[in-house]
Formats: sequence, C-alpha cells, structure tokens
Amino acid sequence: MSPLIAAHAFGASLALLLGAYNLRRAVKGDSLHRRAGMVWTCAMYWTVLSSFAIRELRPGHLSWIHGLSVFTFVTLSVGLWAGYTGHGRVHGRMMAGSYFGLVGAFIGAVAVPQRAVPQMVLHQPLILVAAVAVCLVVAVAIVRWARTGPRRRRTMPRQKSRVEAVIHATATNSAGNQP
Repeated sequence: MSPLIAAHAFGASLALLLGAYNLRRAVKGDSLHRRAGMVWTCAMYWTVLSSFAIRELRPGHLSWIHGLSVFTFVTLSVGLWAGYTGHGRVHGRMMAGSYFGLVGAFIGAVAVPQRAVPQMVLHQPLILVAAVAVCLVVAVAIVRWARTGPRRRRTMPRQKSRVEAVIHATATNSAGNQP
C-alpha cells in the first residue's frame, strides 16, 4: 500500500469515527459538536482531495469514483457554509449526506476483494489491526480535546496601576465623607 493510500485511508477512517460520534450526539451546535465537527470536516476534505491523486482503478486517469469525490466536496462545502451562516437544517442534511456517502465508500472499499482493505485482512492482519487501533486512539483523543477545549493560558488578574489606585482611594474616601 502506498503512503498516499494509507494517509487517505487514515483520514477516511478518522472521519468515519468522528462523524458517527457527532451524528449520534443528541445535542447539536454546542462547542463539543463544533470542535469535533471541525476536525471531521478537515478529515473529510483531506479524504476528498487526496482521492484525486489516487488513480489505481484506471491507471493514470480519473474514474467514476472521482465524480463522487466532486459531489462530496460540494455537499461538504455547502454544509460548512450553512453551519457558519446559521442554516442548521441545511447544515445537518449536507453533513449527514456527506457522512453517509463516506459510509458507502467504506462499504465499497471493504466489499471488493481486490481493494486494499480485504487484501490486508488476508495478508497483513496485524498491520490492519494496528492501523485501526491508531485511528481509534486518535479519534478518542480528539473527542477528549473537543470536550475540554483548547488549553488557554491562565492569566493573573490585572494589577491596578498606581494612578488607578490613587483615584480609587480618593473616590472611596470622598464617598465616605458625604453627609
């Protein structure tokens, strides 16, 4: 398996896991949904764009599968735009459609005996198990990151300048002397 196909498969597998996670969640639109969705969208774009460099079905030429990649690129982009502009229903439909297209591509990759995944099951099962384990670990790490959010540097409360302290002290003293 070429490094490009391995990286493509990794991105697709990560998108498969994160997409399932986000679709199964009851709450939509919160920060966890947005963070996991951001990584999912990047993994989907990687999968779509890297597919154009893979030309093994028709060596040297694009195949019908690349037409599906164009379609997925469009639905993914419309879904992303809809999410940013507050069109929740359109966003949900486009992203779910993109995800289910990915599920269909996964079934196609697994069901055809000549494809890489079935060949790895037969000839390199330990490598396949290790690759799946790495995908799961990365997906869990992303979900944990999405739950806690990016780490932010804690800052100390701003100290009052000397002038601010004098003004505050003066205001406090003059307020206490009022009848």
